[in-house]
Amino acid sequence: MSDTTELSSRRERLIPILKEARAQAFLITALPNVRYLSGFTGSNAALLITHSRALLFTDPRYATQAPQESDCEVKIAKGPLVKDLSTWTKRLRLTSAAFEQNRISFEAYSQLQEHAPHLRLRAVAGSVEKLRMTKSPDEINAIRAAVQLNSTALQQALDRLKSSTREADLAAEIEYRMRRLGAEGTAFDTIVASGRHSALPHAHPTDAIIGRDQLLLIDMGAKVAGYSSDMTRTYVVGKPARKARRMYGAVLESQLAAIDTVKPGVTCAAVDKAARDVLRKHGMDKLFVHSTGHGLGLEIHEFPRIGRKDKTKLEVGMTITIEPGVYDEEFGGVRIEDTVVVTGNGCEILTPTDKSFTVL
Repeated sequence: MSDTTELSSRRERLIPILKEARAQAFLITALPNVRYLSGFTGSNAALLITHSRALLFTDPRYATQAPQESDCEVKIAKGPLVKDLSTWTKRLRLTSAAFEQNRISFEAYSQLQEHAPHLRLRAVAGSVEKLRMTKSPDEINAIRAAVQLNSTALQQALDRLKSSTREADLAAEIEYRMRRLGAEGTAFDTIVASGRHSALPHAHPTDAIIGRDQLLLIDMGAKVAGYSSDMTRTYVVGKPARKARRMYGAVLESQLAAIDTVKPGVTCAAVDKAARDVLRKHGMDKLFVHSTGHGLGLEIHEFPRIGRKDKTKLEVGMTITIEPGVYDEEFGGVRIEDTVVVTGNGCEILTPTDKSFTVL
């Protein structure tokens, strides 16, 4: 549970957004944002924030849990949350409310219009997510713990790699080790891809046996205290081909160049460019088909995006991934990914796993 002072401070940072939107209240329905602003971790909730109050709506399953986790006024609804929420907007004499246009379904929006016709609804996009970009020390510590657990789980799983191991077996072993080490679960579906299959950036593990003399790409993340980690490592199983060494060397150089660029005031686009410039020098820039990284925290993909067009300037406390990769559909793919946090004079690499060229 987040410190109540911190939760209150986060909600206060929304007040200028209310003024900008010309709204008397803010309706939060995205569960990660509800958690960020209230501390509540349940699976059904909505949050109504005004200049002076914060009301958390949930259902009877969480009647005990919600007051324990949250510092907000808890309202237990026996039917759809939107009905109780509408009732309270009338009690509070609200006539306007901002809502998360990028995080609400059409059905939920229609219900809101039906049950609260007295409200002028003001669409706002990404406001809470932008607040979440900069992490507090407690949030960074949670991400650090998730990263450490993630790395330990990978090593334990690789220690059990056999000649008969399938991609799906290794993915299952990784996730099992995460749980044994105390993770709440995975931050996303674990990627284990070997051979030409590794040329798919978001490959799903298959029943294929991890063959000899092939690339093996593993992308994995654990959740600890609600916060995500993200790491990719690429290995060679058996005898490495010269092409594998060339690809790996180029990607590692690219990743290190991008990490070296990370510091306060630098744009995300500049970090992305640093990675691409190195790959261009090696003639591999056309094989890099995604952005260089992304923010992470309560969700695995958060603002900012470390991409070509993102002009967001990095700030102290932003926690991001740096993950350039190259993908040759006839040979395989190489990606190297670390989680880093922006510091006053650069960044700290949180991921401890070795990233030198490794043959298993």
